[in-house]
Amino acid sequence: MPKPRILVTRRIFPEVIERLSRHFEVESNPDDVLWTQAELARRMADKDGAFTTGSHRIDKALLAASPLLKIVANMAVGYNNFDVEAMTAAGVQATNTPDVLTETTADFGFALLMATARRITESEHYLRAGQWTRWSYDMFAGGEVHGSTLGILGMGRIGQGIARRGAHGFGMDVIYHNRSRLSPELEAECKARYVGKDELLAQADHLVLVLPYTPESHHAIGAAEIARMKPTATLINIARGGIVDDAALAEALKERRIAAAGLDVFEGEPSVHPGLLEVPNVVLTPHIASATVATRLAMANLAADNLIAFFEKGAPLTPVNRIAPR
Repeated sequence: MPKPRILVTRRIFPEVIERLSRHFEVESNPDDVLWTQAELARRMADKDGAFTTGSHRIDKALLAASPLLKIVANMAVGYNNFDVEAMTAAGVQATNTPDVLTETTADFGFALLMATARRITESEHYLRAGQWTRWSYDMFAGGEVHGSTLGILGMGRIGQGIARRGAHGFGMDVIYHNRSRLSPELEAECKARYVGKDELLAQADHLVLVLPYTPESHHAIGAAEIARMKPTATLINIARGGIVDDAALAEALKERRIAAAGLDVFEGEPSVHPGLLEVPNVVLTPHIASATVATRLAMANLAADNLIAFFEKGAPLTPVNRIAPR
């Protein structure tokens, strides 16, 4: 019986390609070319499955051009590149990679918070430019982290990880807002208190965004929400681009209506709003919150596990949607 045909849309670990090749006929992308949607559709036309990252949109048009496609395994916990409704209607399984990146991403979120609050990037640029010639009492004086109020919008696994770091490691007062309230046990573990969104915005010294991107969360933080924040507050986004109105944020940072921001994700990335590149009070990183070798390898292996389990056992490990049995 012939092996199922799999398309791997971006360059990944060679050992994962080798592992997949033991189970599938694999077409990979070792040169890491970012294919157009038309090229992706051409390559997907004869494939039974695909291993993707967030770079490619799996939408109705692509599904119509991929009659053999049965599963798409995303190497990410987020899947806003999937039209899940269209995939379900087409009988195509969607999977993601939750859990394996939780702690690493929470580490990075907290690192970004600290770099932003303590003006680390701004001060490094100053030093590298040869501008450091003397000490001054207020030179790059930033905001406190320990003992301050940590606000978290989106209290899933990663949000809880950030809450634990803030509460247990830095003695922070943790408040959060979420679509649904955590159990009392989880709240106690995180030392976190549930509040309404307006109170979260008004009270947080450091506001961290960890909610999934959906049509409902598009521009969840815009000009009106920023106006409710303290002028001394920082805003950290490790969730998804589009949750923040980047144009409104750039203007607020320029006018110092909030102290600073730390951003790992952007609207339309890899493009970045030019206004964000022009202000000094923002830390910018290129969507690397899960980027440790161990975590990225675990993500790749879980995506591979999903493909293998689907074709060999009829069910993936971490499904996003439910499809009718074939």
